[in-house]
Amino acid sequence: MNPEESKYFVDVTKLTFEQLKKVRFYLKKMIDLGGSDLHIKANSVFRARVQGTILPLSTSIFEKEDAITFAKELLKGRYGEFIEKKEIDLVYPFDENSRFRVNVFFQMDGVSAVFRIIPINIPNMQVLHLPEVISSFVHKERGIVLVTGVTGSGKSTTMASIINEINLVKKKHIITIEDPIEFVHKDKGCIINQRSVGEDTLSFSRALRAALREDPDIILVGEMRDQETINLALHAADTGHLVFSTLHTIDAKETINRIIAQFPTEEQNRVRLSLSGVLQGIISQRLVKTIDGGRRAAMEILVRTPTIEKLIMDNRDFEIKDAMERGREHYKSQSFDQSLMELYNEGIISKEEAMSNATSPADLELKMSGIGNKKGSSHNHEDEPVVPLEQREDIFGLK
Repeated sequence: MNPEESKYFVDVTKLTFEQLKKVRFYLKKMIDLGGSDLHIKANSVFRARVQGTILPLSTSIFEKEDAITFAKELLKGRYGEFIEKKEIDLVYPFDENSRFRVNVFFQMDGVSAVFRIIPINIPNMQVLHLPEVISSFVHKERGIVLVTGVTGSGKSTTMASIINEINLVKKKHIITIEDPIEFVHKDKGCIINQRSVGEDTLSFSRALRAALREDPDIILVGEMRDQETINLALHAADTGHLVFSTLHTIDAKETINRIIAQFPTEEQNRVRLSLSGVLQGIISQRLVKTIDGGRRAAMEILVRTPTIEKLIMDNRDFEIKDAMERGREHYKSQSFDQSLMELYNEGIISKEEAMSNATSPADLELKMSGIGNKKGSSHNHEDEPVVPLEQREDIFGLK
């Protein structure tokens, strides 16, 4: 061990784990309250997010030195890595029923950490109240499906539910690349190999490149963070694989723009053409508060149609929302406002909650009043047949 490494070496035998025990007490308290996140901050009280609201769990302050000791007790041999990188991700097994995704990081007062609960049991689509059209993505043979939303909107849970359904009804080889692994899938009908970035592979792009040589049918990419990963994901989808991934984007239009904007101007037409050809769907979600005090995902769902394909190809992304709304009856696509309207009509959410989460509050209010149907478009191709991706040309020329 060199002097620099020894400087941050943690002698586990000298740790009492008293601070970790304290954190575990508050983790249990949060679980009992039905919370989703425990927030730990040096020189502050413990807090938890319960039904979307941050609540204090303690009255005593978590001292700065205690927070450093807690980091050593939690990370042990990875403490040096934490000091070097200033933040670190890991999964913490609490008991046989609960695991947590953890991020530990430095801030101006010292060490902070956030524990996000990961349910052991993967909820099925019915429990999550996912729209029926989402089950159609389970049966796609190739292409790309994206699940998007802000942090904490339930993307990972929706994705896990889809993979679980595939595992139940298909006989495929699924490779997941995650940072870190959250939901653990057991082999049922499928073989599932789950790889954690940092432990089982060095990066998303490296693992994705390797996956193409590992006989996969389905590849889950935890997040498309960079140009190389996006390019590889599009290539995988274009050459006969079904790819699932997530982005931190708020709706379908922004998702498409974000992907294309990752590339230099001279490459954007190629990427736009590729994406228009392989995109099977985009599920964008926002958690909204229900009247009974719970939370439900309002979902914007883009489904591949000839119109959607042409709008992406022609750089007419601003027309996508209208196209999704018009395609609801035939293709089961929907905008956020249509989803919110349905939840409101079913008595699940209040008018105030619908309005505060709407993409176009004024339009939604008109619809609630029975006024304001969307105008049609002269460019309506919704009655054209959808060409299966299996019959499409591969723009990479690798068939």
